[in-house]
Amino acid sequence: MEAPFAPFDPNGKGDRRGPRLREIPFRMVLPNLITLLAICAGMSGIRLAFEDRFETAVIMVLIAAFLDGIDGRVARMLKASSQFGAQMDSLADVVNFGVAPALVLYAFLLDKAGSIGWIAGLLFAIACCLRLARFNVMAEESSTPDRSKWQADYFIGVPAPAGALLVLLPVYLGFLGIEPSVPFAYAAAGFTVINALLLVSRLPVFSGKSTSMHIRRDMVMPLILAFVLYVLILVSYTWETLTASAVIYLIALPFSARAYARRMARERAEEAAERDSE
Repeated sequence: MEAPFAPFDPNGKGDRRGPRLREIPFRMVLPNLITLLAICAGMSGIRLAFEDRFETAVIMVLIAAFLDGIDGRVARMLKASSQFGAQMDSLADVVNFGVAPALVLYAFLLDKAGSIGWIAGLLFAIACCLRLARFNVMAEESSTPDRSKWQADYFIGVPAPAGALLVLLPVYLGFLGIEPSVPFAYAAAGFTVINALLLVSRLPVFSGKSTSMHIRRDMVMPLILAFVLYVLILVSYTWETLTASAVIYLIALPFSARAYARRMARERAEEAAERDSE
């Protein structure tokens, strides 16, 4: 008797990299389950926002961002990466980092700006979708010979998870006591549009995933303590910490672009010197 559901094929029927299995190991499914939990968190954030439970809604978006950050790493650690998982992760990101933050922000503040607030939220969600589509295309082209290895250390445009955390900055400020007034709503709409432009821009943003980065042995323990301290402060002073983190991230963007420009200029100078020596 034929099974009622199509068989799970993580890499598609055209994949010939390994033997076809009649049973799928659970490790192949675990990263996909984490991705689905991230979608549940993002969608729950939308529901909570429209129930006026805004603090919990923002926390759910943060949980979605955390789950999105670990599903790919879990897949690589378990050697369970698949085309199916990559596609589902990208689609989940549209919900978690485009739709959910935009609707949470709209329910909290942007609705006071009327149609302008709605347009700003739409632009952010669309920009997130465009940014993710471009990221997928660039990931497929990352192995091309005309792209230097060090360029993989930079995103082109602000990544979607960071964009989601940045666009919620007016919500953090509202939790800290700023009145959600009409002028604040218009300012938040402008800030939302700026974030949308940052997502689709060609601004080089340091990814923090550099494989060439090393830490001095005497700095490992202080770095671990600093990370633990940040988490403790985040738990104790959540909205103050998120506000400061968002502001610091925005301030760091020009420095990231300058570092990229300097490295690119150095590479071109070395290439020119090699051509002159031939």
